[in-house]
Amino acid sequence: MDQFDVIVIGGGPAGYHAAIRAAQLGLKTACVDAWTGADGKAALGGTCLNVGCIPSKALLDSSKQFWNLTQHFDVHGITTKDAAIDVKTMIGRKDKIVKQFTGGVAMLFKGNKITSFLGTGKLLQGRQVEITAPDGGKQTIAGTNVVIATGSAPIELPFAKFDGKHIVDNAGALAFDAVPKRLGVIGAGVIGLELGSVWRRLGSEVTIIEALPDFLGAADADVAKVALKELNKQGLKIELGAKLSKAEIKKNEVHLTYAGKDGEKQLVVDKLLVAVGRRAYTDGLLGDGTGVKLDERGRVVVDEHCWTGAEGVWAVGDCVRGPMLAHKGFEEGIMVAELIAGKAGHVNLDTIPWVIYTEPEIAWVGQTEKQLKDAGIPYKTGSFPFAAIGRAVAMNEPAGMVKMIAHAETDRILGVHLVGANVSELVAECVVAMEFKGSSEDLARIVHAHPTLSEAVHEAALAVDKRAIHKMN
Repeated sequence: MDQFDVIVIGGGPAGYHAAIRAAQLGLKTACVDAWTGADGKAALGGTCLNVGCIPSKALLDSSKQFWNLTQHFDVHGITTKDAAIDVKTMIGRKDKIVKQFTGGVAMLFKGNKITSFLGTGKLLQGRQVEITAPDGGKQTIAGTNVVIATGSAPIELPFAKFDGKHIVDNAGALAFDAVPKRLGVIGAGVIGLELGSVWRRLGSEVTIIEALPDFLGAADADVAKVALKELNKQGLKIELGAKLSKAEIKKNEVHLTYAGKDGEKQLVVDKLLVAVGRRAYTDGLLGDGTGVKLDERGRVVVDEHCWTGAEGVWAVGDCVRGPMLAHKGFEEGIMVAELIAGKAGHVNLDTIPWVIYTEPEIAWVGQTEKQLKDAGIPYKTGSFPFAAIGRAVAMNEPAGMVKMIAHAETDRILGVHLVGANVSELVAECVVAMEFKGSSEDLARIVHAHPTLSEAVHEAALAVDKRAIHKMN
């Protein structure tokens, strides 16, 4: 039986980061992953690289280019006639990018001398891992340490089961061979909004049905309000407080029944994307007597350092508590590898940034105003609109704002909430400030280049103390 210092079960963001860092630290490392590409060969990178973060951003960029061409280029004096999108070419570009990055992970594994096994991994007693290959063959390897990084899977509704053609998950919505005339989306979360935006920009009539009464309840209310207004302008129809009860496929259409604010409603679409969330993927993961426990949601139970409580067994990424975000998994994988090697390691869940890559983008870090109010924490806020930022206006992207929240007594930054162009990049400055326990005054006194979008963060920090320069306080 092959013996390793570290065995990682799962080659997604959390898993491959754990494997690479462990190998960098001189540990004999193996990674077990079952994902294969269209060619049947191993495709490391998990959901993120194969059917998540990277392919969705490729399609978002393609659809943004087309949207700008048909909707916004005229203000620059650029005119076009009979603009068209070749969906096959767009999907091909996305697939090429995916292959580039999954192949890149394979090269990193080879360069770091990581042994890769294609198949599903099952944890047995004594930190042994049983590997089931695609052809059903089995083998067992053993490790001094095992890192569980099995990720997550889309949640399927019992009355709207995936068929891969009419009713699809995120993977299906990334591979349409034509623009659906009518697209229904269940769930106004990250996946629903991003993929709904892709196909709306290309001409689809998109209706998003969200069961919760508030739009983006996890985001700050002020930012969510601005985002909803802008998405509605783009033609996304978003129905809140609407609960789907039935989805029937009839004559190549999907007939939906849902309860809205005004009673029962009917909707007919050509494609239905179900994006109501994801669940930890731990099916068949644990053998008897491993000492590893699952919680009521199927997640692996871990402590603040991702240790399961069983000797030498750790778990990271989407299959444990905390936000299901690739970058959170990155850092947990690295942390665990460093802890195994006897080094220090820590991940601060309180300063993990969230990003939704719609147009405009939505991002935040830290607490919302409502959370602070409910907790009775004294706070003060400052906000600034992109419409008063020269660079944003010059880019023809003036929509959005930056809102900063600081402690009323200490001025320590408690949260920053952004909606606008490129806020996925701007939020990083705010994360750094919060990690170093910075105050709004710290950001207010830092010189920001002009003209840049980052000036909105600077002015929001100034506005916390009611001294923003380019707006009335």
